[in-house]
Amino acid sequence: MLSYQHLYHAGNLADVHKHALLAWMLDYLTRKDKPLSYLESHAGRGLYDLAAPEAVKTGEAAQGVERLARAFAPDHPYRRALDTTRARHGRRAYPGSPLIAATLLRATDTIHLAERHPREHAALAEAMLPYPARVHHADGFSRIRELTPPTPRRGLLLIDPSYETTADYDGMARFVAQIARKWNVGILALWYPILETPRHLGMVTALAAACPEALRHEVRFPPAREGHRMVGSGLFVVNPPWGLAEETTRLDVLFGTLAR
Repeated sequence: MLSYQHLYHAGNLADVHKHALLAWMLDYLTRKDKPLSYLESHAGRGLYDLAAPEAVKTGEAAQGVERLARAFAPDHPYRRALDTTRARHGRRAYPGSPLIAATLLRATDTIHLAERHPREHAALAEAMLPYPARVHHADGFSRIRELTPPTPRRGLLLIDPSYETTADYDGMARFVAQIARKWNVGILALWYPILETPRHLGMVTALAAACPEALRHEVRFPPAREGHRMVGSGLFVVNPPWGLAEETTRLDVLFGTLAR
């Protein structure tokens, strides 16, 4: 299905959770003077305008990044990526994961971004013009299978589908396990939503069985508005980098303030 457009949800609390941990991992990888590969299976448009009618309509960014951005220290990689994007594109701009990666990575690193939705792909290609990223108009799962293991082998894959269909849940453990076998040194980060009806539980159980040493982190938060079904955000990380568990603890404290 090609109906999902993240502009309605950009900068929400799930984005803050996902992007803060992604930025931390990328920053960790760049501490070594060795090139790396960054891959995304469902990249979206890369750059979002939180003043757009779609974003304003849902109010999710107001409950998310606009509320929590200042809770991150100026030198936190997530805050650095956010501040850099807003310095270039305006104070209501929000970087999707492709732009966070492009902002934090180096000229020696390789970026592959897959996006199937025609309009989202066109917007992504435009957003990434200043950066040496390779933008693929393709099904993300198929393209990642083709691209792994990448060169350089050191690096990270973000898997972030729309979860519009049950297939996104049902086949995920098999897909992650397949990529982990092909790219055994890669960090594989899978994001998933936590809904009022916990559709993710079967998927996460299968993932844990397939990758028992992975790190799983979840945060809960109030619905962004009445009738909104998402009440949390999860990240499942195969080959988690050293120190990531401590970073998730810091996020637990931050998201804990929302309940209060």
